[in-house]
Formats: sequence, structure tokens, C-alpha cells
Amino acid sequence: MDETDLKIIELLAVDSKRSLADIGQGVGLSPSSVNERIRRLVASGTIRRFTVDLDPLALNRDTLVFVWLGLRESSDETAFRRYAQTHRSILECHHVTGAWAYLLKIRVGSPSEIEGFLAELKAEGFLGRSETVLALSSPVSGAFLPKDGV
Repeated sequence: MDETDLKIIELLAVDSKRSLADIGQGVGLSPSSVNERIRRLVASGTIRRFTVDLDPLALNRDTLVFVWLGLRESSDETAFRRYAQTHRSILECHHVTGAWAYLLKIRVGSPSEIEGFLAELKAEGFLGRSETVLALSSPVSGAFLPKDGV
């Protein structure tokens, strides 16, 4: 991967619908050369998917919450991971070190929905203990963008 690939990634991260011609202008390549580089980046797994950036307010999911989660001793961790992958409120699930087993990033419509989310985890037999943190604002949020060639 060279500087041109990193610039292509940066342009796609800002707008994945950007035309090949527009990207080519930004990096000094023809559209067909840009297309070939993107194809290679996808084939290598560097680019995993193209997606859309949704407005949480428009979807009535404007409350961003982080949940530190300790699983119950009897929990099936594989079942929990499958559950997390399919739950519509869970945006991210990270297995972490330290006092907690997982860190969940969720979006709900209002703070009152957090209690229902936790009750659901408990009913499924996963919730051992938790700590919930509400995000007040997100001054930096978004896709990974390579900076300074990193």
C-alpha cells in the first residue's frame, strides 16, 4: 500500500459514492486505474465494506450509550456474541481487558429505553453486571481516516 492508496481510502471514507473520475482527479490517476486499486484494496481486505452514514435523529435513535458488561458466570459467550451481532441497538461490541468482559456501543431513542435494553440482556441470561455511560456529545465521530500516512 502506498500514499496513493491511502489517499483513495481517505476520499472513500469521506464519501463512498464519490465517482472514480473524481477520485482520479484527487490522486492523479485515470478512473480505470483508481478502479483497479479499489478492487485490490477490497480483495486484500483493507476495504471491508462500503456503507452509509445514517442520521440518528432521523431514525429516532439519538441517544448514544456505552455499556460496560460483565457476563453471568453461566453465560454462553458464543451465544452472546451471536446475539450482539444481530441486535438492532448494538452498533459495536468489543471484548476488552480489565474489570469488564465487553464494551457495547448502543443507540436508543431515549435514555428510558436503556433500562429495557438491560432487562433484555438479563432475560437472555447474559447480564451479570453492567455500568452505563451516556454520551453528551460527540465532537469527533466517524470512519477511520489515515492521517499523515499512518
